[in-house]
Amino acid sequence: MNGIPDNQSNMIETSDSLEAVGVFRGWKNIFFGIVLACLVLTQAAFWLINLQIVEAPAAAGPGESSLAPTPVSTPPGQTANPAAETGTARAASGGLIAKLMPSLDFGYTARVVELLNGVLLVAGILLAASTFFGLMVSLVGRLGGINHISRAFVLALITAVLLIPWQMLGLNVLGVTWSPEELLRWLPTKGTDLWNTVIFYLRFSGYWAAVTLLLLLSQIRSTCWSKSILRRLEII
Repeated sequence: MNGIPDNQSNMIETSDSLEAVGVFRGWKNIFFGIVLACLVLTQAAFWLINLQIVEAPAAAGPGESSLAPTPVSTPPGQTANPAAETGTARAASGGLIAKLMPSLDFGYTARVVELLNGVLLVAGILLAASTFFGLMVSLVGRLGGINHISRAFVLALITAVLLIPWQMLGLNVLGVTWSPEELLRWLPTKGTDLWNTVIFYLRFSGYWAAVTLLLLLSQIRSTCWSKSILRRLEII
């Protein structure tokens, strides 16, 4: 005799599994919130630039920086005032937002987008990893809800793969994340004809909506997994 009843041993193992599930579920929810927030902010940045609230410079040629300001020629006999001209242009194009955030320009927005892209990539991978570990604990601990957590993991994995900017690696596959330089190359194609306009918005908004939907579906499946575990253990 080992001195420990089988029922008590099973209860201890189940309790340990539940504690592990709680840890991975908590981190998964944190990574979900980070990914969702970053997706919303990058989409907001896109619309700020697309609606010319943040004035985008012309696409750069070879050897030029697309983030550099465009020089303004001054007629003879007049004194250049770049600050006034920039403020007037921004106020005219951006309205209330430009007045409330006078420092908001394309360079600042581009740096924020690049930071969000890095956070998105890391958080997306960690989200898929934490969901996978939750799946493993459920399998080993026989907690139930395997159908839900398996679907949640697959959806989180697809989301993480689509967050990778494959186009920046020279591949003919687009990731949902975009760089400011890429947006500058796409902007002139928006108004050429109907087909190019549709492709433009599908690239920067439709693709985003599809990935965001996958992320939300993964979170919904994860919530169903948690409820399934609780029902099986007759906690609720």
